[in-house]
Amino acid sequence: MPESVQLYPLSSALALAWALGATCLLAGLTWLLSVAKRDVSVVDGVWSLLILGSALVGSWLLNGAAGATHPAMLLLAAWALRLAIHITWRGWGEPEDHRYQIIRERNQPNFAFKSLYLVFALQAVLAWIVSFPMIAIAQAGLDAAVPWLVMAGLVLAAAGLLYEALADWQLAAFKRDPGSRGKVMNRGLWRYSRHPNYFGEFCVWWGLFLVALGTGGAAAAWVVLSPLLMSTLLMKVSGVPMLENGMAERRPGYRDYVLGTNAFFPGPSRTVHSSGGQS
Repeated sequence: MPESVQLYPLSSALALAWALGATCLLAGLTWLLSVAKRDVSVVDGVWSLLILGSALVGSWLLNGAAGATHPAMLLLAAWALRLAIHITWRGWGEPEDHRYQIIRERNQPNFAFKSLYLVFALQAVLAWIVSFPMIAIAQAGLDAAVPWLVMAGLVLAAAGLLYEALADWQLAAFKRDPGSRGKVMNRGLWRYSRHPNYFGEFCVWWGLFLVALGTGGAAAAWVVLSPLLMSTLLMKVSGVPMLENGMAERRPGYRDYVLGTNAFFPGPSRTVHSSGGQS
């Protein structure tokens, strides 16, 4: 076959459309499972797989097996599978997450149908946008335009993955300890920020964006939407604000923890005096 003949001659726009379709299909199947279980929380365990599915379909259509085995794709797969397993294991046998219980109560009657677009379709579209860097990398090809930037992105993404995994492991160990009931996790990585797992995820996506930038795949302005969207979700929407809502009422020591510890970016802890002041 002449070198000029492409085996996967799709445009990036068409690959993106197929990727969105694949993600919506997976989200739709997950919705059917949620209806059967009467538990919308199942979407949390599938969220990372929606991103991976979109990335794999788009990359495969643009660059075949080479796009699906790029080091950045392997990092993404490790991130997605670890997170899916962690969240599914954590929620196994538990009732529906209180966040979704509130959404369910606010959207009666017929929430089972409404959840298809309120939760699952929305998450499918968000996951598709987050997958943009991987599709851009496949579109640009495997030859790095700026090798040091590609390497820096891979290192940042790998470090973020390890940081996130360690933070989740530390929190899980804390929760398993009967003596931790009602207490605040402020040890290990959680001493330096209240959400180190989210910070690790933040690093993963900015790292993958740097890889796209280094391959020349981030020339299109739409690629930066991925890390910007993920950062916004983590820091302003479904991450820090939603998780901390009402936390001070459930855990008496959480107010002091908030005063003495950064919310997102790691930093030295601050001493909180009994009067409420800091130093």
